[in-house]
Amino acid sequence: MKADSRKLPADLPRRAFLSRRRLLVWYDSHRRDLPWRHDRDPYHVWLSEIMLQQTRVTAVLGHYRRFLQRFPTVEKLAAARESSVLAVWSGLGYYRRARMLHTAAKKIVRELAGKFPHSVEGLRALPGIGRYTAAAIASIAFGEPAAVVDGNVERALQRLLGENLRAEPMWQAAQELLSPERPGDFNQAMMELGATVCLPRAPMCLVCPVFDFCATRGEGLKPRKSPPQNKREVHYALHHRNGSVFLVKRKKDASLMPDMWELPEIPRGNGVGESCLTLRHSITVTDYVVRVLQGPAPNGSDGQWVPKGRIPTLPLTGLARKILRAAQVI
Repeated sequence: MKADSRKLPADLPRRAFLSRRRLLVWYDSHRRDLPWRHDRDPYHVWLSEIMLQQTRVTAVLGHYRRFLQRFPTVEKLAAARESSVLAVWSGLGYYRRARMLHTAAKKIVRELAGKFPHSVEGLRALPGIGRYTAAAIASIAFGEPAAVVDGNVERALQRLLGENLRAEPMWQAAQELLSPERPGDFNQAMMELGATVCLPRAPMCLVCPVFDFCATRGEGLKPRKSPPQNKREVHYALHHRNGSVFLVKRKKDASLMPDMWELPEIPRGNGVGESCLTLRHSITVTDYVVRVLQGPAPNGSDGQWVPKGRIPTLPLTGLARKILRAAQVI
């Protein structure tokens, strides 16, 4: 396989012509039944694409349904308090996505009369929407002929073309292959192919709809190495009385998850109670062993007592929600 190629394959137009129909026929029959594919409402498409950033489909499904139940329209989302948005988002992580989603909703309602821009350029002017997300919304919701490139599409295209394309040449190749008649479906078909068939380490070539046109047929591309995981142990205090739990709120200027609620952390070696549970939690490249101690928070912890019934409405960190569920508090 060629490395660091900057030119598109000479036979790309022919491959595009041969593979488009085959891929779309396969997609029509084998695509997963995902709730955001039930219509082409730009609000639904936008929400799903933001939620799916760096997050698995299985983790998004429940959050997507709950979010739409709470904020069924972009107007409802724009009118909500940020804390309410974060509370519903809680558990998905990467909370900046939720804040930018909320900011963009207010801009759409206040400056664009509640209408989504149809073009890639117009969509990219909204907070939190980059090149990929803009192309996904424009193609799926509005039929704009704009190709998408995410990790799944990049891997599938590299194998299909037998070229180690990166950056702009990759986007050009995706645009050349795009179906002008069904751009949204074709983009989703490419993503579906990479997510369910053209897998990183064990591609399912025997069931691939474009196997006949694939230059590598699963060979020649080494999967990217996962970054090494750091390991860390953390301790938290779980203290509840009279139907309330003691929680602390992160500062507004915190670098991670500002204004989110969590259990008070205990410095290691400062045993203030007896261990009631141990669980594991991962954030990006760090694996945590989390030990929860039953007892009061360390002296000086700046928090407050929150009634158990109010806790689900707070913007909790994902770890705090996991602990409280494991302890059967919520």
